[in-house]
Amino acid sequence: MITINGAEGEGGGQIVRNACALSLVTGKPFRFSRYEADATSQD
Repeated sequence: MITINGAEGEGGGQIVRNACALSLVTGKPFRFSRYEADATSQD
């Protein structure tokens, strides 16, 4: 299993697309940890 730390990077959805592509190429499932860890509320 590939574990992706969602706290790294810009958080604009590119990490999700990269994880999906990596999973398809390697045949391994992926799991996110700390997804949107640095997100701020936009109230």
